Amino acid sequence: MKILIKDELLSGKSVFETEIDFASEIVTVKDLISERVKKEVADYNNRLPEYFNGLVEPLDAEKTLNGYKLKSKKVIDAEKQIYIALDAFQKNGFFVLVDNHQADSLEEQIVLKAITTISFVKLTPLVGG
Repeated sequence: MKILIKDELLSGKSVFETEIDFASEIVTVKDLISERVKKEVADYNNRLPEYFNGLVEPLDAEKTLNGYKLKSKKVIDAEKQIYIALDAFQKNGFFVLVDNHQADSLEEQIVLKAITTISFVKLTPLVGG
């Protein structure tokens, strides 16, 4: 089943969209995050572009306006990225909306339908205060 995955700003504006295939109709939030990260890392590793545009910053990368720039072009480890992403979710680095319902835990189960929309909303830390 193909599901639409979006990155959104707090205003609700979509800044990135992709589709991900899921083998099962019932998945956990952990599954959603893991599959999304696996896909974006595979896409990056297949092309090795100058910037990585993913959910979380890879190790040895610098955040820029165009995405994360790795200090040297190299393959990203998907398992490390998944670990970083799951940790970020638990520390409120981003939240996941499933059809506009905020997911609370990694183990929360979601029943996917053809019209299900998953939104990832990154939270930006405030500077200075």
